[in-house]
Amino acid sequence: MENVRILYKNPDGGVSIVIPAPNCGLTLDEIIEKDVPNGVDYRIVDVSDISTDRTFRNAWEYGENGVIKTSFKKAVEVTKERLRSERKPLLEEQDVAFQIAMETGKNMDSVVSEKKRLRDITLKADKAKTLDELKAITVKDK
Repeated sequence: MENVRILYKNPDGGVSIVIPAPNCGLTLDEIIEKDVPNGVDYRIVDVSDISTDRTFRNAWEYGENGVIKTSFKKAVEVTKERLRSERKPLLEEQDVAFQIAMETGKNMDSVVSEKKRLRDITLKADKAKTLDELKAITVKDK
């Protein structure tokens, strides 16, 4: 049982993965009965059938015959959330720089420009065509 996983479609269309605990004392059928909702289609797969790349785990969907596929639309949203999280401390730094520039009468053009770049970074996800392009987007891109 160590090398098997139980996949099923969860209510939002994503994939739920049950990992049987070693030496739990239950058979695979008992685990399925306990953990897979009644009436829900499931599939038993070898652990090697599941990607080790979890970058877009929240974009996985339960496809035909229980095959895991990645929803590009959901992957775009996952990327946007990642970018928002990455840019948050950078925007906070720019807010401080903006206040200091205001107080000291320094030119604020570079701070304003950087804040706009950071706010607009999520737009790059909308322009991506592949999962690799989405993975490559970072807030450090100028």
